[in-house]
Amino acid sequence: MQLNTNFSERVVILPDQYTWQPSPMASVDRMMLDRDGEEVARATSIVRYAPNSEFSAHEHTGGEEYFVLDGVFSDEHGDYPAGTYVRNPIGSSHQPKVGLEGATIFVKLRQFDVRDTAQIVVDTNTELWRPGLVDGLSVMPLHEFEGEHVALVRWAPHTRFNFHQHWGGEEIFVLEGTFFDEHGEYPKGSWLRSPHLSKHAPYTQDDGALIYVKVGHL
Repeated sequence: MQLNTNFSERVVILPDQYTWQPSPMASVDRMMLDRDGEEVARATSIVRYAPNSEFSAHEHTGGEEYFVLDGVFSDEHGDYPAGTYVRNPIGSSHQPKVGLEGATIFVKLRQFDVRDTAQIVVDTNTELWRPGLVDGLSVMPLHEFEGEHVALVRWAPHTRFNFHQHWGGEEIFVLEGTFFDEHGEYPKGSWLRSPHLSKHAPYTQDDGALIYVKVGHL
């Protein structure tokens, strides 16, 4: 399968465009955002686990990165409530299991540099925020490796950021509120992928926004 594999194109998927598809495991569904491959694939997805569901044990042959959107995601290594960011490096393995609450995660598979071997778990509910580059922005760095940077960015209502260019591309998942730029309006659950050297001038309106953002990886 090839889905949104042209990384020179801008892609936007809004929550009213979600099409959930069953995974090989019962009670686990996924919304595919980009994918290159069949069941073993370079992929970006939203994965929804029903209460008391599980996924078979597996190895991360290209690494796994995920952010827990709701519920509690668990494996034999721990429990990860909503707001947890996890990186499982190449060669790691686990068996996901989900309890009574169920869970939904935003997950990226097989996208690690082989030299990026950090195992990371960040509970963003307890981490400290840092001031952003303009008034109204707060930033929580999650990971960086050479030119790749991952962070949460909190936007106060009516905040505007400078017109800027994305060296190495930019990927955004809107976690709360509504994110805007000159190209459109992106409510909670929206996914945006902008190519290398793309440009925009983002802003917020009355409800502000919280976004997961990844740059420099495309």
